[in-house]
Amino acid sequence: MAEKSPAGDDAARRLRITEIFHSLQGESRTVGLPTVFVRLTGCPLRCVYCDTEYAFRDGRWMDMDEVLGEVAAFTTHHVTVTGGEPLAQKACLPLLTALCDAGHEVSLETSGALDVAAVDRRVVKVMDLKTPGSGEVARNLYRNLEHIGERDQIKFVVSDREDYDWMRACLKEHALSGKCEILVSPVHGRLAPARLAEWVLADRLPVRFQIQLHKYLWGEERGR
Repeated sequence: MAEKSPAGDDAARRLRITEIFHSLQGESRTVGLPTVFVRLTGCPLRCVYCDTEYAFRDGRWMDMDEVLGEVAAFTTHHVTVTGGEPLAQKACLPLLTALCDAGHEVSLETSGALDVAAVDRRVVKVMDLKTPGSGEVARNLYRNLEHIGERDQIKFVVSDREDYDWMRACLKEHALSGKCEILVSPVHGRLAPARLAEWVLADRLPVRFQIQLHKYLWGEERGR
């Protein structure tokens, strides 16, 4: 029988966790650095290229202190809270604060479809604005841009030229280049990295091109 979800005060102290693991950061400004990943279960989006569908369901309920203890055991400074969509869980916000209080450098990987206003200011938000090729472009919550600071990062995952042109228009419309660092990456296995790099260079876009390092090291292996 499936374990029941917590209610009342317990909901603010317990999280449904898919996995906690130690790896090298595969994306973002801290790419290559040893990082502990806390992957929360559940996501309200269904991007067509999602590579973590296993995080949509199941997982195990853990008390906040259990999560903090498991993270601390790796003795690693950088911690990334990811999913799924981590903000879909009520206890994600206090978890982020608790990890910061414990002295970690904390980043949050979020789709940008859920409100980020209450995220602890010490947390680096890595927000993925969904392109048309994701199938979820209508879910972008653009008011989140009001809560993005210079320490944060906005990510675009590009699957084809249409996505790229949409990204360029988005950068201009919302003046994103002056707001924070912009990350752009190709959908792994769908768009050749060199092709995307050529587009970026031709247009002289002020962005950070990246590939998913972990995919090249370990493929689709979970927990890496």
